[in-house]
Amino acid sequence: MIGITSSVFWICVGFLAALSIAGLYCIFVSNNLIRILIGIELIMKAITLLIVLIGKMIDKTAMAQALVINFIVFEVFFITIACGVILSIYKHTQSLDVRKIMNKKNSEVSNG
Repeated sequence: MIGITSSVFWICVGFLAALSIAGLYCIFVSNNLIRILIGIELIMKAITLLIVLIGKMIDKTAMAQALVINFIVFEVFFITIACGVILSIYKHTQSLDVRKIMNKKNSEVSNG
């Protein structure tokens, strides 16, 4: 570890782990599509911070910054598309609850 001390490294790793766990909790426990999207966003932010941390560790900060910029562009694209899909689902079902959406889908399949 060239550019970072061991104690700072482990503090960062702990923070990244907590951020990832919070994101996974949002994804697996919540039934609201917006909360699931926020959980995905938390995991993406943890990945971004991990790239920066690794770049600092191996003393390749410029390469890490380039990767982070590309990842942020992908992240914005993904979130924009996901918000559009969620908005479309809400317009059709009047709900953001995954259970209600699946029940409406199952009832439409059985009736149709």
